[in-house]
Amino acid sequence: MSESKKKLKVTQIGSPIGRKFDQRQTLIGLGLNKLHRTRVLEDTPAVRGMITKVQHLVRVENAA
Repeated sequence: MSESKKKLKVTQIGSPIGRKFDQRQTLIGLGLNKLHRTRVLEDTPAVRGMITKVQHLVRVENAA
């Protein structure tokens, strides 16, 4: 039983300079630390919560 999980493509578009410490740590938790870095992550409630916290610094797309 192969269950294919949804994937999200998350790209950092904003700088963490001048942001609160927890927002910088959230970007690191998502695997992002420099502008225009992209990660493909599983669509889980935890990841969605992290994305919501830094939604002004990232762009989210559905991964193919």
